[in-house]
Amino acid sequence: MLDLKDAVALVVGIVVGAGIFKLPALVAGNTGDAGTMMFAWVLGAVVSFLGALCYAELASAHPNAGGEYHFLERAYGLEIARLFAWARMTVIASGSIALFAFVFADYASQIIRLGEHSSAIWAALLVIVLSGINLVGLNAGKMTQNLLTIIECSGLVLIAAAGFFFAGPDAAPTEAAPAAASGGAFGLAMVFVLLTYGGWNDAAYLSAEIKDGGRNIVRSLLWGLGIVAVLYLLVSLAYLKGLGMGALMKSEVPAADLLQRAFGGTGAALMSVIVGVSAITSANATILTGARTNYALGRDWTLFRWLGRWDGHRAAPINAMLTQAVISLALVAFGAFTRKGF
Repeated sequence: MLDLKDAVALVVGIVVGAGIFKLPALVAGNTGDAGTMMFAWVLGAVVSFLGALCYAELASAHPNAGGEYHFLERAYGLEIARLFAWARMTVIASGSIALFAFVFADYASQIIRLGEHSSAIWAALLVIVLSGINLVGLNAGKMTQNLLTIIECSGLVLIAAAGFFFAGPDAAPTEAAPAAASGGAFGLAMVFVLLTYGGWNDAAYLSAEIKDGGRNIVRSLLWGLGIVAVLYLLVSLAYLKGLGMGALMKSEVPAADLLQRAFGGTGAALMSVIVGVSAITSANATILTGARTNYALGRDWTLFRWLGRWDGHRAAPINAMLTQAVISLALVAFGAFTRKGF
């Protein structure tokens, strides 16, 4: 079973992906001034909290390993639910795992190259190792997640500290405030903000495995999103202080630029480690939650009965997790074959 801290670590680990290291530049470019930009991040947190309350109500009333699959089945019938579960098994969860694996692989390949298809090899190794850890059992998966989440959050705190304390005024000169963005541009900025906050809904897939789920599912969502919102606001303010609004709007990789200004070449190496750990954290959380939908599909549909087998000793859906790993590896291979990776 998962306790409150395990569930919070999963929420934080899924939400904090690579987006916060790149998308704030796009948010800045579409808002046009610091005040509007920060308002967008606050609004994104509020919208996410409202969504989390809805999911907490659903998960508390209908705790089920299927999560959204189960909610859709209750509301619209089994056909719609099966379609969603099929999409999640073949594209959504497995595709996310492959994408996170390639993000990690691109940075790992800069340190150690493994031949012509280095990124694909690193990505495949990550999928195999993390899937293997979670196949050992729920305890191994959640302990790995807790450790990775602590490291990941420490990386975001480091970025915030770099902007507030190490990137001095000379490194980030004051620039004229850009023109305010239009309402349409603000709407686009909110797309990027909500994308960066996305993923908290996956906590619903573990609603049947959380101790005292009626209370802890809502606590885990609110605590997890609260931690994420504070970190995102601190990092966004650090970008503003360390880079300035003009430089932030023009930056392709604001986190890397900030650490480069603060720590020089060492900052660039730190950034690679932070992004790599973030990708691993999100991949592990998605592996843990994604397989639950496959299990629920197999439990309810005779055609996929072999997916619906639960290993009570390991507290994990072994066949469903193996299937997810195979599909993710197939997508990694497809990325290697097309030579396009991520």
